[in-house]
Amino acid sequence: MDTYITTDLENGILTVTLDRPDKLNSFVEPMAKQLQDALTDAKENDDIRCVLLTANGKAFCAGQDLPEVVDKGDDYELGQTVRKSYNPIIKAIRHLEKPVVCVVNGTAAGAGANLALACDIVLADEDAVFVQSFSKIGLIPDSGGTFFLPRLVGLQRANAMYLLDEKISAQKAEEIGLIYKSVENGMLMAEANAITDKLAKMPTKGFGLYKRAINQSLSNNLDEHLELEADLQTEAGNTHDYHEGVQSFLEKRKPDFKGK
Repeated sequence: MDTYITTDLENGILTVTLDRPDKLNSFVEPMAKQLQDALTDAKENDDIRCVLLTANGKAFCAGQDLPEVVDKGDDYELGQTVRKSYNPIIKAIRHLEKPVVCVVNGTAAGAGANLALACDIVLADEDAVFVQSFSKIGLIPDSGGTFFLPRLVGLQRANAMYLLDEKISAQKAEEIGLIYKSVENGMLMAEANAITDKLAKMPTKGFGLYKRAINQSLSNNLDEHLELEADLQTEAGNTHDYHEGVQSFLEKRKPDFKGK
């Protein structure tokens, strides 16, 4: 079987690289399955404290490889691809109770853009571009696009990005809150490595509880969410890292977090 995703684990950081550069890292079903498997490994392996998602080549991800679905014939329902390939990836990223940092090294289009936006922290090369690309072929944003976009940038900007097929530069993406940071040429991986190195040494269990709260904030009302915060704070207060953090503060030393 061809390999479309490569992984490397070092110092608690799992680097997951989209590796289909000759096709601008566009997705086919085996590639999606390999990314799903990598995210499952990240969930199950306690040695992994942080995930770095990046790509080889001049593009981050061009979304779906259209010939794959066209070749399935007129009776094929596109929703099957969404359910089989993309929804499990987005769910895995959001429910992974470890930080996921995405490094967008070039164009992120369609499902590729929304894959990036589902991650916890997104960095992009200053020459990168984000574009939804769905409207020009009569489709709607998938992979969480209609969910995350209006929450990140507001309804009007989300509408323009989709309806007008608006291309957003990395600098503009940072300005409007679509991503965390635009990084100058040649400095992208250094910036990403600094962030992931820091995250991998921090209280991973607390990060996981934070992600759980953020995910539920998207549907909870205020009263429900305040109660959830209290419950999760109790859970956080019972972790090794909380006790280590308090003890190190009292002893005026650097904490040694274990991610537990």
